[in-house]
Amino acid sequence: QVQLAESGGGLVQAGGSLRLSCAASGLTFSSYVMGWFRQAPGKEREFVAAIRANDRRTLYSDSVKGRFTISREDAESTVYLQMSSLKPEDTAVYYCALDRHEYFTSVMRDASYDYWGQGTQVTVSS
Repeated sequence: QVQLAESGGGLVQAGGSLRLSCAASGLTFSSYVMGWFRQAPGKEREFVAAIRANDRRTLYSDSVKGRFTISREDAESTVYLQMSSLKPEDTAVYYCALDRHEYFTSVMRDASYDYWGQGTQVTVSS
């Protein structure tokens, strides 16, 4: 059974940093694309970042580019999202997701992903 478990969310002041983690189990993590999405209250879930399996190529939404960094540690079956210069508009539930492809295929669409974590709350105060 495939499971994704996020951790690291919390409350932080604007300008601060947080690192989210997502641990995967039940499959060969190193073969697949991993992504992060977020959903703020009253809004649709939106793409944040993705990372490829082989060459570690990354992709970011314009809203987080330059502030967030996605990375992965295949030996630990874990993907990370380092968030810096946080803004109140970054407040959301953050989800990690796994796409059973080795290369990017519509990674900005949540329908492309096969497995999802339960989410972790990030709250940025002004």
